Amino acid sequence: MYGTGELFADFAEALPSEFTAQVVGYPNDVYLSYPQLLDFICAAVPASEPYVIVAESFSTTLAIQFAATCPVNLKGLVLSAGFATSPIRGRVRSVCLFLTPIMPYLPVPEFASGFMIFKSTAPNSLPARVRDAVASAKPKVLMERARAVLRCNALAELRAVKVPMLYLQARHDRLVNGVCLEDIRRVRPEIEALVLDGPHLLLQQMPERTAEIVADFVRRL
Repeated sequence: MYGTGELFADFAEALPSEFTAQVVGYPNDVYLSYPQLLDFICAAVPASEPYVIVAESFSTTLAIQFAATCPVNLKGLVLSAGFATSPIRGRVRSVCLFLTPIMPYLPVPEFASGFMIFKSTAPNSLPARVRDAVASAKPKVLMERARAVLRCNALAELRAVKVPMLYLQARHDRLVNGVCLEDIRRVRPEIEALVLDGPHLLLQQMPERTAEIVADFVRRL
């Protein structure tokens, strides 16, 4: 949701040399809706070479929508800590929708962000990098992206995806829980899923392990 591609540098570097990784960041000075970001992704993917989309958190809904258009060279889809419908449900969702206009301006104590996102085994530099990523986006952009998450529903598009899919679930994810995978499995029961002993932001906190898993998935396509 932070838009910057810098947070994926460790994961991209950990991929075997046989693969070429292209990290796509989003503009952080202006809000783009999911349909607008879809156009942005369409312009960024390879025009004539086979590729696999790896998406995390906020971007997984967008990746599903993109894959549903059946791009010619798309061979697979990896969803890390992802969702096809909002991960926030019930009354909490209503409260969050009410609070979204002020949420980007509220200070978040470091212990709270650490509890929600990080694990003790996370790289020491990661919290500072995440703070920099948050700071790089205008508050209004973060607000609108949060609203998009709260209102998203890509289950219809998920039914239209034709390529093999892999889902990486974080066992200790306090932002995207197991219900999100259940939603996806009800529509696509054949999806391959792995549970990793980590928190949210798996690709950042377990770059070597997730790169190994993604590489194995791609080799099997």
